[in-house]
Amino acid sequence: MSVKDLPAEARPREKLLARGPSALSDAELLALLLRTGIAGKGVLQMADELLRIRGNGDTQQPSGGFGGIAGLLHATPDDLKKVKGLGPAKRAELLAVLELARRAVAQRLQERTVLADPAAVKQYLQLHLARRTHEVFTVCFLDAQNKLVATEELFRGTLTQTSVYPREVALRALHHHAAAVVLAHNHPSGAVQPSAADISLTQNLRAALALLDVRVLDHIIVAPGQALSMAEQGLL
Repeated sequence: MSVKDLPAEARPREKLLARGPSALSDAELLALLLRTGIAGKGVLQMADELLRIRGNGDTQQPSGGFGGIAGLLHATPDDLKKVKGLGPAKRAELLAVLELARRAVAQRLQERTVLADPAAVKQYLQLHLARRTHEVFTVCFLDAQNKLVATEELFRGTLTQTSVYPREVALRALHHHAAAVVLAHNHPSGAVQPSAADISLTQNLRAALALLDVRVLDHIIVAPGQALSMAEQGLL
């Protein structure tokens, strides 16, 4: 059914203006971004298909759906390019929404102490790392008030391991005049439980940075839909 065929009060735009954005489903919100469908497929149907949960969890098959709104917003430009009906304008809008979300959370962490909002830290790192298909090691550099100064992706690895050099982390901490850091990496496998190697790496980095009077506040492991804080688990 076309949006034009719906009663006025059921159309996404009118519904949002009358009842607020929380009244809309994910598909309806996405339809507002997409604006138009394609031949033989209305915009609501197109939005619903893009959000469909895949049975096999294959992140390389965008035609089968991205697994919900979070999966779609973590899609790469190449993923979006494979979807029929997503032209340059629509792809640009979706990518812009993700970047706005990242910047909004980053701004909150720049204005408040990281320790006061651990949930925002996890959300921020999930936006950056959750959908990566390879392992990435990232460091959030904090000032003396534990507010975010910068976030840098320092190392990339394979699906199962990455090489992290304490010297490089220390040099970047000095560059940013950081007083503390939050370490983070993703597990493309989907599990967030830290491995023995993760724990060992955290201890090595903590010891190396302590020589520079830089504290390691946390090491967060991210996977699609979840994140684990090693500090909360008593592993720091």
